[in-house]
Amino acid sequence: MTQDELKQEVARAAIQYVVENEIIGVGTGSTANFFIDELAKMKDKIKGAVASSEATAARLRAHGIAVLDLNDVTSMPVYIDGADEVTHQGAMIKGGGAALTREKIVASVASKFVCIADGSKLVDLLGKFPLPVEVIPMAHAVVARKLAELGGEPRLRLKDGQPLLTDNGNVIIDVHGLQIADPLGMEAAINNIVGVVTVGLFAKQGADICLLGTPEGVKTLSF
Repeated sequence: MTQDELKQEVARAAIQYVVENEIIGVGTGSTANFFIDELAKMKDKIKGAVASSEATAARLRAHGIAVLDLNDVTSMPVYIDGADEVTHQGAMIKGGGAALTREKIVASVASKFVCIADGSKLVDLLGKFPLPVEVIPMAHAVVARKLAELGGEPRLRLKDGQPLLTDNGNVIIDVHGLQIADPLGMEAAINNIVGVVTVGLFAKQGADICLLGTPEGVKTLSF
């Protein structure tokens, strides 16, 4: 099976976690896009969705799914999103799609985080995928120096030769070459750097369930 076929399989499997007549939080990225396409088939059975990015909001609206402002939502049963890496303990690296801050905010409102990914994203040690850090633009140089002190190689994420801007108007620094043995400690340390908006480590609030697409079928991990 191709990687896209594996993503489609986990997207279909995730539908069982959607609570009817409730609001659902929806993540950002290629796997989340497959999930949105599946969610559209039952759009009349949910109240609406909270999107973690402008791109996700646009895809939801294109399917006729009502997109709600998080400020108007007090609770959600579930948030469903992909991951760039996930450990056997449910800690994740997210932010390859540059939506890490909004993803973390929307996930914080949900009672349950369901991670959907292809099996290649399951790792013993986080860090092979560069760790995204969203940063206030004026602070990117000083933050990069602080990140280098943690042992990684910080690189400003570019698009068409210019710094990529998030939906929040900030920049992304990707930290290469890390081996993150203590995701909780690393998350706290980076979040405490002045100028950092948030780090793409989801350890303090990791996944509750992870659906992994494999050639042998969808595997479910609970944490």
